[in-house]
Amino acid sequence: MATINSFLEFMQVFPNEDSCIQYLEKKRWKDRIISPFDSTSTVYKCKNHKYRCKNTGKNFTVKTGTMFEKTKIDLQRWFVAIWLVVNHKAGISSYQLAKDIDVTQKTAWFMLHKIRSQMYLANENPLTDDVEIDETLVGGRNKNRHWNKKVAHSQGRS
Repeated sequence: MATINSFLEFMQVFPNEDSCIQYLEKKRWKDRIISPFDSTSTVYKCKNHKYRCKNTGKNFTVKTGTMFEKTKIDLQRWFVAIWLVVNHKAGISSYQLAKDIDVTQKTAWFMLHKIRSQMYLANENPLTDDVEIDETLVGGRNKNRHWNKKVAHSQGRS
């Protein structure tokens, strides 16, 4: 998949829930659907993007065994949330995310927690050698710092 550079491009690539499910199926299973319960089992396709494991008799979807499992939030909202988190330079608050994807602040906080924990798990290995950083925000405004951490005559950039 090509890099998505704008929200408009994002909405063209993922216009509905089905496109998100199909993308996740391709990413997760590539050519052959594998049961999360028994990898050697034959898998039967049911309707509405559901599958059945022959050996265990359990039903599953592409969300089973992922961070999207057991959430009532549709995949398109999850994808938008992930895109927003990754593309906001200074991070995004749960209040802003809630407004952007039309969910409650509590739901947005839950989603941010899940997304950040998955990003942490994907980046567990420390970086070695030289590391180049294009853009980053470190610290904050001087007026927001603790009294013993304030820098004299600073405008928040030092």
